[in-house]
Amino acid sequence: MQDKYTYEYALIRIVPKVEREEFFNVGVILFSKRKKYLGIKVKIDDAKLKVFNSEVELHQFQDYLNAWKQVCEGSPSSGKIGQLELSDRFRWLTANRSTIIQSSKTHPGIHTDPEKALQEIFDKYVL
Repeated sequence: MQDKYTYEYALIRIVPKVEREEFFNVGVILFSKRKKYLGIKVKIDDAKLKVFNSEVELHQFQDYLNAWKQVCEGSPSSGKIGQLELSDRFRWLTANRSTIIQSSKTHPGIHTDPEKALQEIFDKYVL
């Protein structure tokens, strides 16, 4: 039997009008310490975004979320935050924010493959 590993994940949300506290999920961040894995998967539904706020542009959110991806990957263009340990990057990305892009509280899970877990959570809560 394959070993199962614990992981933590958070949903990424867009909150088009923070004062209204309405949001919709656009992605997932998943961290597994034992597997040394930090992954992110995002997809913004432009039609849904327009329903929530017709004044915002999709490309604005894509640029911000691309920066989140760069931090996850540890890209040199992500600055000092991208050079931190995986766990620190995950904590930084999932920290409580009152901005237009937020993450949910973190949730635990167990799986044999963190990449498959990321896809399953993405399919369930984002698509």
